[in-house]
Amino acid sequence: MKYLVRDKLLAIGDDYWIEDEDGRHAFLVDGKALRFRDTLELEDPEGRVLLTLREKLFTLRDAMTLERDGVRLAVVRRKRLSLLRNHFRVTMAEGTELDVSGRILDREFKVEYEGELLALVSRQWYRIRETYAVDVVREDADAALLVALAVCVIRMAEKEREDREDGKGGEDGGSGG
Repeated sequence: MKYLVRDKLLAIGDDYWIEDEDGRHAFLVDGKALRFRDTLELEDPEGRVLLTLREKLFTLRDAMTLERDGVRLAVVRRKRLSLLRNHFRVTMAEGTELDVSGRILDREFKVEYEGELLALVSRQWYRIRETYAVDVVREDADAALLVALAVCVIRMAEKEREDREDGKGGEDGGSGG
């Protein structure tokens, strides 16, 4: 199942719908305004919160947590010691790990578990500018989680790029990438 995301830099307080491949509202990304840290909620069409994405504060490297019903489900971090600049590791609460790799800022990347493709994120399916799809490959996969991961890593990569452009350096000392 493909989910269509109309891409934009999400400012705190901005909300947008993610549609399924039939054009129906599937998820609402709710950017929570007036919070001390970045917080997004992924809601179903009825307004129930499925996942909460939170920026972790006071960490040596940027990280975001994904929570379901107030319980940590996963932590997302840029993968260390990788030749690929666009490589994230998702550590699930039970200890399993997902790999996210590809051209994150270009919206061309994949999410894998032990080499098995779970989701593919791409702009290639749509001619509409600033639009990409999250193609959840496995029918038994948690679609909300995979869509949230795509939103999360794009947000982290965008923020890192902004920090580099603002001269804050970031994790790589400010070198380009």
